[in-house]
Amino acid sequence: MPDTPRQSARIASVDVIRGAVMVLMAIDHVRVYSGQPAGGPTAGIFFTRWVTHFCAPWFVFLAGTSAFLHGRALADTSALSRYLATRGLMLVLLELTVVRFSWTFNLDYAHFTLAGVIWMIGWCMVLMAGLVRLRTRTIGIIGVSVMAFQQLFGLLPRALPEGAQHTVAFVWNFIYPSGAPGWDSIKILYVIVPWIGVMAAGYAFGSVIIREPAARRRWCLRAGLGATGLYVVFAVVMFLIAPADERPKLFMVLDPPKYPASQPFLLMTLGPVLAALPFLELLKGRVAAVLSTFGRVPLFYYLLHIPLIHVAALAVNFLRDGALHLDWYASAPYADVPEAQMWSLPLLYLVFGVVVAILYVACRWFDRRRA
Repeated sequence: MPDTPRQSARIASVDVIRGAVMVLMAIDHVRVYSGQPAGGPTAGIFFTRWVTHFCAPWFVFLAGTSAFLHGRALADTSALSRYLATRGLMLVLLELTVVRFSWTFNLDYAHFTLAGVIWMIGWCMVLMAGLVRLRTRTIGIIGVSVMAFQQLFGLLPRALPEGAQHTVAFVWNFIYPSGAPGWDSIKILYVIVPWIGVMAAGYAFGSVIIREPAARRRWCLRAGLGATGLYVVFAVVMFLIAPADERPKLFMVLDPPKYPASQPFLLMTLGPVLAALPFLELLKGRVAAVLSTFGRVPLFYYLLHIPLIHVAALAVNFLRDGALHLDWYASAPYADVPEAQMWSLPLLYLVFGVVVAILYVACRWFDRRRA
């Protein structure tokens, strides 16, 4: 059944938000290659990193929403389940091959392998292949519960017999930190929990986005403002009771734990955008068109933007001192750029602007070819 104009407009609004998230993502990954630390000492560096905190939650949340919309188009739960399982395993493979090489430009798996965001999204999609057989409301309840009670997953290995705890906890580190020693050559950046909860909640949100505009906007405002309000309560309490630190207290309350993504982190990133969604849907014109282009080809964008940023970083290094310095990025995104060689913020944003412009040309071409 073809989309009605109203349905198409709603899907377009998802593309705009996803495109905005992906543009912000490029800022953070340029920052990685610039050598600037996450949450650095100055306000400029801190907020350059902070604004990108919205990327992973909304990338995962909208992946769930897209799965719901794709399921409506298929009108076949079994077909949707097969699609999610196949797509998820493909993403895991891409993380271990294309994405890993794009970050590092080497094949030294013996010393460094990354379980990053694409790895996490892939396994979450595999899990969603089973969850989509449940009612949408049930999936939403499971998603919110996983986010809210995520710390319980860290306790589960301890409930096992003592002899099995170490072995299970060793593997469990991929699901949620268990306190067991990690893998020497594998850096687990994104665990599965609570992100499977975020994707499940995004899937349930698909049933909201197909509502009539007035009902959808009321729901988004209530849920978004409610989540934001809970975060504000947390922030105020932390501001009042947090001990003195090297950083300003504002930086402390705006930097809740992300690895794994804590409840305050998810409230801070999901709530405000959800509340703003009714207004973001009104975004029109050239900016919306550009963001929609990115949002329609998210995997193409992701697979292209990391090697492009990497090449841009090597070019900057060569122009500055005549050397590529490939060794600085041998374990990227854990880059090892000497402090004296770190980029200034103006240079960081200049490279970001050039990269996004190139990405737009490439994504527009790919979108038209695909269409």
